[in-house]
Amino acid sequence: MADTTMMAQVAEKGGFIAALDQSGGSTPGALRLYGIPDSAYSGDAEMFKLMHEMRVRIMTAPAFNGDKVIAAILFEATMDGQAQGKPVPAFLWEDRGVVPFLKVDKGLEAEKDGVSLMKPIPALDALLAHAATLGVAGTKMRSVINLPSSEGIAAVVRQQFEVAAQIAGHGLMPIIEPEVSIKSPDKAGAEAILLTELTKSLDALPDGRQVMLKLTIPDVPDLYAPLIRHRHVARVVALSGGYSRADACKRLIANHDMIASFSRALTEDLKHSMDDAAFDAALAASIDEIYQASIHKT
Repeated sequence: MADTTMMAQVAEKGGFIAALDQSGGSTPGALRLYGIPDSAYSGDAEMFKLMHEMRVRIMTAPAFNGDKVIAAILFEATMDGQAQGKPVPAFLWEDRGVVPFLKVDKGLEAEKDGVSLMKPIPALDALLAHAATLGVAGTKMRSVINLPSSEGIAAVVRQQFEVAAQIAGHGLMPIIEPEVSIKSPDKAGAEAILLTELTKSLDALPDGRQVMLKLTIPDVPDLYAPLIRHRHVARVVALSGGYSRADACKRLIANHDMIASFSRALTEDLKHSMDDAAFDAALAASIDEIYQASIHKT
């Protein structure tokens, strides 16, 4: 179960959340961007080994600490791995002051009604219990919204909150991520429907229950301000969604009290071929840019 110090940091501290949770489907692309081609490995085991090495290089860099990075979302294999001889969650919290979260979804179903629901998550209770023993504070799970479909978006939100209740039962903080695709032909329309559905589900939560929301940066600045102020919301964070870091930060600055939870935008300048000094400098610059966009608003 997450301790109160962790939860206070996640809910209140200035900074952002690093998303280091690329899974099987997105890992090859992340490695390519890092400068490791598909031909450099054979099979999932080698692929995830290279990905883990990249993540450890990020987590052990001097700039990756709780001064600006308040939390990190981990892939399951990363959670179960080691960094400098310690379990990754313990290393993050004890050595870096970064609160560990875990990605728990197993990918997406085929699109229906303009959305992609989460696939079933087998043995979720066992995974949550295991994560709690390792000191993980919460979880994240992702659905995708492509069209402004009232029925589809309602189904996404309903599924997210059902699983969130199961997660909360283990004393963990759920991060609900109903991503609106930046390629949607009517992104603003989908976001308006999502706001309505999220508000209804939040209003129905029992007293004392809180969740976090991870949302695509909206086309209408401060659209999600009512969610940020909602009594059942610990924090609202933004995904970069395929925007470049510069574009994502520009959009984020226009949304007050919304902080970043970036993945690709965080690592876009990092290359496997860099020496440690160049790598650490590039990561420090990226962290600072995202931090500034998270705390300084127009």
